[in-house]
Amino acid sequence: MSDLRALVLVCTLKPTPSDSSSHLLATEVVAALAEHGVDSSIVRVVDHDVKFGVTTDEGDGDEWPAIREQVLAADILVVATPIWLGQPSAVCKLVLERLDAEIGETDDGGRMLTFGKVAAVAVVGNEDGAHHVSAELYQALSDTGFTIPANAVTYWVGEAMQGTDYREKVPRPEKTAQTTSTLAANAAHLARLLKENQYPPIA
Repeated sequence: MSDLRALVLVCTLKPTPSDSSSHLLATEVVAALAEHGVDSSIVRVVDHDVKFGVTTDEGDGDEWPAIREQVLAADILVVATPIWLGQPSAVCKLVLERLDAEIGETDDGGRMLTFGKVAAVAVVGNEDGAHHVSAELYQALSDTGFTIPANAVTYWVGEAMQGTDYREKVPRPEKTAQTTSTLAANAAHLARLLKENQYPPIA
């Protein structure tokens, strides 16, 4: 039986049912996590009316609070994003801005509610930039209380100035499959450790 839960936030710019390489890589992460007893769900953020802002609820039909409930219920958060102009997508940056609210949300021990949760990253694009994107996400996710395991990113980038998408790569690139497997193993391992041994209260 599964003892861990993961939430994958897919930050493609394309609403369902459009094909998305970010969503495809997210499903591969979910399959890899399942091999380690992790039950996962995927949310394509652009399908929801998530308002701009840095609070837990921006009102007026904001659908972030429902997504936030899933974040807080999960042991592992995976953020999957495409690269655009060398940057995480606008949807991804929106997610990070909404997570900023967690800095002010603490338990009786002064810990952010995200303490003890693991975060990982999945990146796709048609240009170099996966390391830059993962570095931006690592810092933001750490700032908002998540713990980053070793090798917590899987990615694929194609050659610059060409139009092949990840979803068009058949068979799937071996190195990407390897990094997806490592991400899943390390994220599940660390999540179990933190679930059993929470961070100490903040003095």
